[in-house]
Amino acid sequence: MVRKPVVSTISKGGYLQGNVNGRLPSLGNKEPPGKEKVQLKRKVTLLRGISIIIGTIIGAGIFISPKGVLENTGSVGMSLTIWTVCGVLSLFGALSYAELGTSIKKSGGHYTYILEVFGPLPAFVRVWVELLVIRPAATAVISLAFGRYILEPFFIQCEIPALAIKLITAVGITVVMVLNSMSVSWSARIQIVLTFCKLTAILIIIVPGVMQLIKGQTQNFKDAFSGRDSSITRLPLAFYYGMYAYAGWFYLNFVTEEVENPEKTIPLAICISMVIVTIGYVLTNVAYFTTINAEELLLSNAVAVTFAERLLGNFSLAVPIFVALSCFGSMNGGVFAVSRLFYVASREGHLPEILSMIHVRKHTPLPAVIVLHPLTMIMLFSGDLDSLLNFLSFARWLFIGLAVAGLIYLRYKCPDMHRPFKIPLFIPALFSFTCLFMVALSLYSDPFSTGIGFVITLTGVPAYYLFIIWDKKPRWFRIMSERITRSLQIILEVVPEEDKL
Repeated sequence: MVRKPVVSTISKGGYLQGNVNGRLPSLGNKEPPGKEKVQLKRKVTLLRGISIIIGTIIGAGIFISPKGVLENTGSVGMSLTIWTVCGVLSLFGALSYAELGTSIKKSGGHYTYILEVFGPLPAFVRVWVELLVIRPAATAVISLAFGRYILEPFFIQCEIPALAIKLITAVGITVVMVLNSMSVSWSARIQIVLTFCKLTAILIIIVPGVMQLIKGQTQNFKDAFSGRDSSITRLPLAFYYGMYAYAGWFYLNFVTEEVENPEKTIPLAICISMVIVTIGYVLTNVAYFTTINAEELLLSNAVAVTFAERLLGNFSLAVPIFVALSCFGSMNGGVFAVSRLFYVASREGHLPEILSMIHVRKHTPLPAVIVLHPLTMIMLFSGDLDSLLNFLSFARWLFIGLAVAGLIYLRYKCPDMHRPFKIPLFIPALFSFTCLFMVALSLYSDPFSTGIGFVITLTGVPAYYLFIIWDKKPRWFRIMSERITRSLQIILEVVPEEDKL
């Protein structure tokens, strides 16, 4: 039997509309009453919120290469101090975002807060750099760590082929994209499981480390603040490494509209997560130094593996698997959250309209998820990703600092705004000052990388005037754009979100 083609309704803008039955509607179909609307659902509970934050923060860095902080501080004592201070500063930033997230109840995180306070241009520049460079490169970097460590047990006696790492990495990225495209609930459940795997991996390192301390293995902590000299101008780089390891506390704010009871869930999830991560990170570094001295740590390419080989014997083979699962959790949490950033930016008219559409049955922002796939694959098989991220690390902290500074501005501009969760002003003031100070000092300590990042970021300004402000685009361009959008709607089975009433 030949299936009859579906004739769909078209909106004023020329795009297909969904119906409450979760299908692309045919003419003459009546919408059954009581059916769910096509929109993102509030499925992020407190436990899922905690898993998004912890599961995204704890990636590969704490297991593989915490030497960046030590390298730029020069001593064990100063290194542990930086880890602690970065944890406290990240908690301050997270608390600031808790107030912003409960006051401005929109998804999108940095983008939304900058848009509300500073206007569309800086918000567009933020999402422009995030979409084209930062997020694809960051996803590719953490995914490469996943590919390397999932293959580690199979290549114990030899070097892992680079092509094999990239192929497994490509499979991992594809699985994450498919998972987030198919179901919000399943991606959240898997994130919870992976978060427990990460915490288990942390405990596998902390518990033997504590036992070493009980046995009196404290030789590496003697004269903890003495060591090789390190210039004060290198401290911003140490802070960058530390703050980068804690990065991820802001991701729950990317999905505010999907959080159950956000006024209570967001602050509680943020506070619980940051306390767990900060204590875990500091104790993990202390555990490393009970067995590995500063010189050995700087020479190690995978500190957790070196630590496990010395203390855990054959069980050390499990460490690469836990690291791979940790990386997979960061990949999953990052894609889940950042896809909502692109979804919101599209809804505001700053990205193609197709990215703000939702699958008619799965109720996931399918286009906003899969747009990352080709961009990440290009990054994966291209050049030096670490250098690219170094170029743009200043941009991340610049915009986060601006978003938190916006909280202070809103206190004076809108004193009567409803604020279910309110923090003392010194917390956002100290955090935003620290972010902007690190950015300014990085211009002095590493002007080349920061300068390149600054130039890449500035490309968003002409792009804003070309794609957003200029409204006299050729007729053929508008027709082609509408046809592409309608075709993608049919292929992907997506429609614009229905109003939340």
